[in-house]
Order: sequence, then C-alpha cells, then structure tokens
Amino acid sequence: MSAGGDVEKVVIVGSGPAGWTAAIYSARANLDPLCLIGVPRTDPAPVLPGGQLMLTTEVENYPGFPEGITGPDMMQAFQKQAERFGSRVRGVDVTACEFGERPFKLTTSENDVVLAESVIIATGATANWLGLDNELRLATSGGGVSACAVCDGALPMFRDQPLAVVGGGDSAMEEASYLAKFASTVYVIHRRDSLRASQAMQDRVLSNDRIEMVWNSQVVDVHGEKMIETIELEDTQTQERRHLAVKGLFIAIGHTPATSFLEGSDIQLDDEGYVVVKGGSSHTNLEGVFAAGDVADPTYRQAITAAGMGCQAALDAERWLSEH
Repeated sequence: MSAGGDVEKVVIVGSGPAGWTAAIYSARANLDPLCLIGVPRTDPAPVLPGGQLMLTTEVENYPGFPEGITGPDMMQAFQKQAERFGSRVRGVDVTACEFGERPFKLTTSENDVVLAESVIIATGATANWLGLDNELRLATSGGGVSACAVCDGALPMFRDQPLAVVGGGDSAMEEASYLAKFASTVYVIHRRDSLRASQAMQDRVLSNDRIEMVWNSQVVDVHGEKMIETIELEDTQTQERRHLAVKGLFIAIGHTPATSFLEGSDIQLDDEGYVVVKGGSSHTNLEGVFAAGDVADPTYRQAITAAGMGCQAALDAERWLSEH
C-alpha cells in the first residue's frame, strides 16, 4: 500500500496475546483491522511474530487449557481466531511512525507506507539474554532455559530440582523467591558481591533456606544436549571456572520494550522505554494511538494480562473512532 492508497480504520502493530486479542475484538466490531506482525530475527536474541510465548514450551497458567498448551500452539490458535473474523495479516516490521496528522503514516520494512485512522501498538518486550549460543538453543527448544519463572517455574520438570537464577535486581529476587516454592535449591548467580535489589527483596531472599547466593560469578556457558545439565561459571575476580549442576536456568536481567521504531513519533515513553498509557486505559499521550501488552506493562508481563490489555485497546479504539 502506498501513501496514496486506502486508509485503514485500525492498524495493529505487533502480535502476541495483546495484538491478536485486539485483532479479534476489532474484527468483530467490523473495523477490518490490518495486523503488521513483524518478521523473525535471531540477532541479538531470538524474536518471533507471536512474541515471548513463541519461546515458551508449556503454558499451564492460561485459563481454558486444563492440560496446558505450548506457546506456539496458543499463538497459532489466537491468529486463526483473529483471521476467522476477517483480520488481515502482513509479515512486515514497522520502521517509522508519523503521528503528527491524520491519517497516520507507518513506514514498513518493505519501504511502503500504511495509512491509518488509529493505531494499536502491541510490539511487546524482549527478555534480555546473556547471549550464549547454548543458552539460546536450549531456550528455544524447551531445554530448561527460561526468561520467566512465573511462566515456567511450576512445570513438573523443575519441581524438586536445583535451579539457577541470573541477576541481582528486584526481578531476579522475585524470580528466586517464586522458584524456591518448587525447587530443591535455587542458586542466585550475581556478578558482584552485593545486590542492587531493594532491601526488602534482599532480606526475603537472603533469609530463605532454599536460596543460595553465588557471588562474584557469571555464566559463561550452558551445557546439555536436549536438556540443561550444568552451567559453567567464571569467578569475576579470579577468572577461575567451575561447573554447577542445575535442571533449570532462569535469566532475570531485565526486558527491553520493542519501541525503537517509535523514535521521533512523540509517543511518551517512560525511563525504561515502555509506552506510557493513561491510568486504567490503553490511551497514549497521542489521540488515536493506543498501546497494549508488554510494550506498556513493565510489571506483570503475562499472557493473560496482555490479552486483557489487547481487549481494552480494541474497545478504546472503537469508541475513539466512533467519536471522531
């Protein structure tokens, strides 16, 4: 579509639970949504259309699936449901946005321009990884490496097993505390000899008998063919290396919201790069532009909350279009 082409009523940028739910609601409201779902990439970390759930093996905490479902299967079902009601899908990235006047202009990775009366941003946030080949291999194959303890920690494969968490902030402490409910031992791997987490979170972890701190250490490799068997640690002071036997490795060194394409668009972002929405809604600081899911949620980052936000965004967009 060129700048002189038709104007879309609503364009959804991104996929995953937020994007697909927004598409389902928008399509059923006869808004004929166009979904720009992105393209796969592996550098510097794996990112797939469908979001973080594409790297998740078993999803057991989403209502309606008593036996569980794999993340990719869930996202495929979401997409089919969206397409059933008429959502249109293009596998392109959005590289730039012009929200200064309507219709809005979205430039794609195919160097064309999509015109839109309203836009829903649902591009998610990518977990920060260590960048080790074996780490990413086992993460994408369901081999016991994860970036979300709340998502995966309660799976049978991790129960009563030694697990490791990498990180030193509040998120890492929350992950370790959560995993301690199921694991035999949780090793917290940290590069320094002190934590940057809040004192309350530190106290909770340091007083837990199931959690063991591994100070001044960094993970330099992950070993195991189909499943993780050991992690290779290097002492950050002496450079000595050793192996630690674990059945799960959880990376908790933060997330990066996928908002680089919004540079220069006047969308308000917080200090960490997440889209700021007005309390209790999906409205951004720009009229007609909405946000949903992990791209606007630095706190919960769950499939169920992302889907709920996708519903909000579609309803907010529908009402806004009706008024304008």
